[in-house]
Amino acid sequence: MIGPMDAVNIRRTFLDFFREKAHEIVPSAPMVLKDDPTLMFTNAGMNPFKDVFLGNRPAKSPRVADTQKCLRVSGKHNDLEEVGVDTYHHTMFEMLGNWSFGDYFKQEAIDWAWELLTDRYGIDKDRLYVTVFEGDEEDGLPLDQEAVDIWSKHVPADRILKADKKDNFWEMGDTGPCGPCSEIHVDIRSAADREALSGAELVNKDHPQVIEIWNLVFMQFMRKANGSLVPLPAQHIDTGMGFERLAAVLQGKQSNYDTDVFQPLIGLLAKASGCTYTGGDDKVNVALRVCADHVRAVAFSIADGQLPSNAGAGYVIRRILRRAVRYGYSFLGFDAPFLHQLVPVLSAQMGDFFPELSQQESLIAKVIREEEEGFLRTLDKGIGLLDERIGGGQQLSGEDAFELYDTYGFPIDLTALICGEKGVEVDHSGFEAALERQKERSRAAGKMDAGDWTELEEDKVEEFVGYDRTEAQVRITRYREVKVKDKTRYQLVFNLTPFYPEGGGQVGDTGTLTDDSGNSIRILTTRKENELILHITDRLPDALSGNFTAAVDSAKRTETTLNHTATHLLHEALRDVLGAHVEQKGSLVKDEALRFDFSHFQKVSEEELREVESRVNAAIRENRQRDERRNLPIEEAKAAGAMMLFGEKYGDTVRMIGFGPSVELCGGTHVMATGEIGMFRITSESAVAAGIRRIEAETGQRAYAGMAAERNVLKMASDALKQPADVVKAVEELQSKLASLQKEVEGHRRAQAGEMKQTLLSEIERPGGPGTAGVLIREVPLDAGAIKDIAFQLKAEAAPLFAVLGSREGGKPTLTCLITEDLAAERDLNAGQLIRDLARHIQGGGGGQPFFATAGGKQAEGLTDALNAAREVFNN
Repeated sequence: MIGPMDAVNIRRTFLDFFREKAHEIVPSAPMVLKDDPTLMFTNAGMNPFKDVFLGNRPAKSPRVADTQKCLRVSGKHNDLEEVGVDTYHHTMFEMLGNWSFGDYFKQEAIDWAWELLTDRYGIDKDRLYVTVFEGDEEDGLPLDQEAVDIWSKHVPADRILKADKKDNFWEMGDTGPCGPCSEIHVDIRSAADREALSGAELVNKDHPQVIEIWNLVFMQFMRKANGSLVPLPAQHIDTGMGFERLAAVLQGKQSNYDTDVFQPLIGLLAKASGCTYTGGDDKVNVALRVCADHVRAVAFSIADGQLPSNAGAGYVIRRILRRAVRYGYSFLGFDAPFLHQLVPVLSAQMGDFFPELSQQESLIAKVIREEEEGFLRTLDKGIGLLDERIGGGQQLSGEDAFELYDTYGFPIDLTALICGEKGVEVDHSGFEAALERQKERSRAAGKMDAGDWTELEEDKVEEFVGYDRTEAQVRITRYREVKVKDKTRYQLVFNLTPFYPEGGGQVGDTGTLTDDSGNSIRILTTRKENELILHITDRLPDALSGNFTAAVDSAKRTETTLNHTATHLLHEALRDVLGAHVEQKGSLVKDEALRFDFSHFQKVSEEELREVESRVNAAIRENRQRDERRNLPIEEAKAAGAMMLFGEKYGDTVRMIGFGPSVELCGGTHVMATGEIGMFRITSESAVAAGIRRIEAETGQRAYAGMAAERNVLKMASDALKQPADVVKAVEELQSKLASLQKEVEGHRRAQAGEMKQTLLSEIERPGGPGTAGVLIREVPLDAGAIKDIAFQLKAEAAPLFAVLGSREGGKPTLTCLITEDLAAERDLNAGQLIRDLARHIQGGGGGQPFFATAGGKQAEGLTDALNAAREVFNN
């Protein structure tokens, strides 16, 4: 073995090796996928090349190599809850890969893999094992003898292992390109262990020290929807080698986390927490690994433009971040934000190769910190809820444990830990059942069953003509049926199309497809998948052959176009008013309105919003002409100063759209001149996440209608105030009078409450005589806030006390329960548990602490029964 090699040189050696083999070295595609309806994240090195394998676009080069950012958090590849428990699985990882698109095949792929591993990297040959596909009778496939013969030149026969379809036949999904593969495994055990048991016995047995390091996929078949295999027109090579695992091997480590990929992060965490990695505490070790792994996934996702949120890909990122926070909270002693402190270390490690990290370091850290602060508050709420759910019982139900997990991010082990300290059992089987039901719902919600494509005519390229026209004569070249939930839909592909597919924030076009006889079907929406523009319909035309008129809903397209151009003008105005740090972080462009997310670290003031709105409207009045350049080389676009967005995947040629000083790379539809927009009106400004703001706006007729509506509201307010000369001053005077009256009313309420307190003190009964437990159960004519104040005064003046007070104020029944601590301990009472039982009488619910709790309901008639039930509890 050649001496230890650091991570930077491991990556560089791989890329340099394949550069020597005439491969084009391409940058990593974004880890977050924005316009792929089949995936949220890049989860394999081959994802950026799916459309090439499917034959939907030509390869830019027959030989390509890269290191691709990937994320796996679910499915067959990874379970998030297992990451960090072992030493070799990760959420975010790099996949080193080389690709051949119809060029070389098995011979070169195998020879070069062996040369790189054993010659350049210097891995001991006697530590390596290879697997080959043994064949599959059901698919009618024989042993991959070609791979066996090639490997035999490099490896003894006893190190060439045959494996079944599960391990050695790679498939993109239920359908699509696929083929046999050959895996290279490395045995990093000690000499003594290797002598005692051959590594061949441990390959593909999930042994942590006998691991797969490189997978060579020989893509030569297409899996059809009916399960059959047909040969691909051209054979391809798709290889993937885990960068982190390779680093462990080359640095002589038994764990990926012991390499210089993770140790700087783990070291900082250990120092900040006062804990020691591999100091003997398994929970601490796991927590350190979880935090080091997860901050990478979160940081790279934010850098690619995906912010934590409550839906879709954002929800996945939030789950990952919260898992790290709760591990730090539970096992490392962090009760304040800490993950964001790792961002500068990560940027220093990887920012040179992935500049999106270093260029957005401040934004990434701010987003993570705010997420941490929010979740730590949620954890505190969750712990309070857990105490409430436990009450005085001896078991926490599986449903309650799942609610804590799903709503508050509590892992079951944290719940079990807290419950164990209180001597309470957790219904683990009930939790697992609830978790499985959620997973099943999630799978059902996202499942789409797609049939095979029916090819009507051969057509290499589906031309998009929608920039120049909204109607065209087309032919259907292929179609397929898809089932989403309980609905059947059809995806149609044309030889050319005027329909814009959803992408770049702009919604997909809708419209009609009409045959020569005048029969029409609706195009419900338009999407792009693997370079195919898909027109979604709920039924097929009566006849699929012949010519059709494809017509976009031009009114909807026009309004959408106004909004898209307005986002460009808005982006320019924001940078002018707020500063050059402003960058687009997301958008939604549809016919009704536009939404624009951007980086900025504080609320945009009213004055700034007015200035931004004014500048956009000024640009509209200037009637700037569109400067459009299609198929422009990317380097020329950069030289022209075009705005390029992080997380976007750009090709060698791009489309550049300019409106005066506003110059961006964009594939959307735009007006010929800004005057067509007519008017721009901001409707709201809000926060999306730390350092990310959102502006929503309208254009054209909708903007005018919104302005007219505001003017009408102002007119109605003026009329209601008897048309004063100064409406604002009149409103301020009215507010002042209202505040004065409210103070007066509040004074009366306080006096009433004071009188009521004295009344209640006099009504406290002490059945056991003076100094014994007091009881106060009655209905009072006060609101819940006043009752709470009185209850705590009674607690201070009349302990020991058991009090339950009901009220009908505000038209809704409420219950308040106070049990002083000494009485609760003496009689084993719990206000939170009791209030839930009493709330049933008023058809409501509630909760609180063991000594004070409240409930609200719907049926005021049940108050009497609730108070009678409370008295029975006291008497018993």
